[in-house]
Amino acid sequence: MNTADAEIETEIQRAAYAFLPRLLPDPDETPPAAFTVLHRGRDTACYLNAYTWVWGNVIECRTAVADVPFLGSEDTDLARFSEIGKPWIGCVWELPPLEHERAAWVRHMLVPDEPRLPAYLADAFPEGPVGG
Repeated sequence: MNTADAEIETEIQRAAYAFLPRLLPDPDETPPAAFTVLHRGRDTACYLNAYTWVWGNVIECRTAVADVPFLGSEDTDLARFSEIGKPWIGCVWELPPLEHERAAWVRHMLVPDEPRLPAYLADAFPEGPVGG
């Protein structure tokens, strides 16, 4: 997701994927499922939110940033992420996927007699701009 309606640079995407395992919690009895939001802000900063399903019906959120000294970035390199300890779940532009994933989890994992993890994983948030 990029607020400038442009694809996020490949180098930043690769750095986010490489950093992502640091944001994932230890597994529990919940079927292993998570979703992420990589957001390139207007001010050049990058945000990586990892939302992991835990405890059966709870989302744990861990976040990393690049080029946001206020939040703990070590420098201005957009491909160097640092985990932040703030209890934030996302900005207004990052929340639409959260709403979609909650509904998909209920629809595929909680309502049926047997959880359908493949159906949940196939239920993708549509590509394109969010908000406006």
